[in-house]
Amino acid sequence: MTDDGFREFVAARGPALSRMAYVVTGDHGLAEDLVQEALVKVAARWRKLAGRGDPEPYVRKVMINQLRTWRRPRRLTFVPAAVLPESPPSTDESARTDLKVALSRALAVLTVKQRIVLYLRFYEDLSESAVAAELGCSVGTVKRHTHDALERLRKVAPRLLEAEVRS
Repeated sequence: MTDDGFREFVAARGPALSRMAYVVTGDHGLAEDLVQEALVKVAARWRKLAGRGDPEPYVRKVMINQLRTWRRPRRLTFVPAAVLPESPPSTDESARTDLKVALSRALAVLTVKQRIVLYLRFYEDLSESAVAAELGCSVGTVKRHTHDALERLRKVAPRLLEAEVRS
């Protein structure tokens, strides 16, 4: 059995898929499981998918559907570390680390669907209609999730907006 580009796809887009999984689950272990399970399902249909063009939207859709069907606790939660691990003293990363912690805590208050929408809209830079197509919902639903998520983030983490203005 040949992989017809599957290995190359995983090597090229695996890190992006892992980032998405981490953003929507908030846990490295769950993110790895999500990506692995999605890629196992996609590998079985790879030849057909690769023939249709860009398979990444389909892989993301599989990941989203996988999240919906897991038998794990329905509420995925972030558990921020009380104490950050020591980092090499080469550069002062404290401001950047503080921002990452604040972002993780802010994302923890959002629903999984809101995190998925924000990730696809602003990290993957997909249009509202493309996000709606991937999630199988209306453009209005995407707009509502985006609006609600951003409003919630503005309330719980105004510090993130200040950091955005400074950079």
